[in-house]
Amino acid sequence: MVTDNVTANDAVARLLLRQDVEAFLYHEANLLDERQYDDWLDLLTDDVRYWVPMRRNVKFGELEREFTREGQDINWFDEGKPTLIQRVQQIQTGVHWAEEPLSRLAHLVTNVEITDVQPDAADAGEVSLRCRFIIYRNRVQTETDILVGRREDTLRREDGQWRIARRKVLLDQNVLLAKNLTFFF
Repeated sequence: MVTDNVTANDAVARLLLRQDVEAFLYHEANLLDERQYDDWLDLLTDDVRYWVPMRRNVKFGELEREFTREGQDINWFDEGKPTLIQRVQQIQTGVHWAEEPLSRLAHLVTNVEITDVQPDAADAGEVSLRCRFIIYRNRVQTETDILVGRREDTLRREDGQWRIARRKVLLDQNVLLAKNLTFFF
């Protein structure tokens, strides 16, 4: 009977953790959509790694070459917090050529799956997860971009709040159809 209680308690803890993590991701998406970039930056750890590799078409059997390598190859983004702060400050100047006028954005996050929890679900200090996303962007009158992909995130609890410690974004396209990537995933 004790085993059943431990299992039931663990299941409840995992459900509550999943709900908490999903609420965090939805809050983050809303901050980005509402252009609240300073508040978004507060969701990042000081040692955050924000990485968006490029995707390549590769032969069957060579899937290990599909994505550019972190820290070794050219990537769409391979940044830390200082660079992300600079990108936000540039957008906020009002004279950013690719964001004048500002883009209208919608971030949709779905298929959230927790892949690892440290130390455990009841007392989670760090969570690894993956999810799918769609980002819709419209600017000026007729420019529209839709980006689809998946993310692999690591969230860390700091001062009782979740923070993004690592984000790996895998786009489901190998040729970027958008004119620029001035927004955040």
